[in-house]
Amino acid sequence: MNQSLNKEEIIKLLPHREPMLLIDELININKLQSATGIINVKRDSFFVDGHFPDQPVMPGVLIVEGFGQTAAALTAHGIDKSTYDNKLVFLMNIEKARFRNPVIPDCTLELKIEAVRSHGRVWKYKGEAFVDGKRMADALWSATIVDKNN
Repeated sequence: MNQSLNKEEIIKLLPHREPMLLIDELININKLQSATGIINVKRDSFFVDGHFPDQPVMPGVLIVEGFGQTAAALTAHGIDKSTYDNKLVFLMNIEKARFRNPVIPDCTLELKIEAVRSHGRVWKYKGEAFVDGKRMADALWSATIVDKNN
């Protein structure tokens, strides 16, 4: 297994596309256990003009989406391709999401996630988001693997 994935490799695993494909890289991969998603939060990110024009801040919901994408990429990368073929990972619930500090554009957001447990197609994860070593957010969430509608 690769210990990191670039954006092109992530695109092969996730159905997300620009502008909603948030993670730029997946590093520190520990198969089906943990990984770090990297989001390069830029001044030209799609949300900047509207959230907020005079003082841009990455919306908390996009941080949670980044957690979900990181977890989905970790899972898709780790399980047998035939198991994941024609499947999607859907968020089921979000518990205890906390936003501790605003994420200001022109930074690198590191999403450190861990698979807490899995039961069949349901997975539970926890994650923490950091900028320059400072914790910005954390959450606990569940996701499920479902069949794609053809």
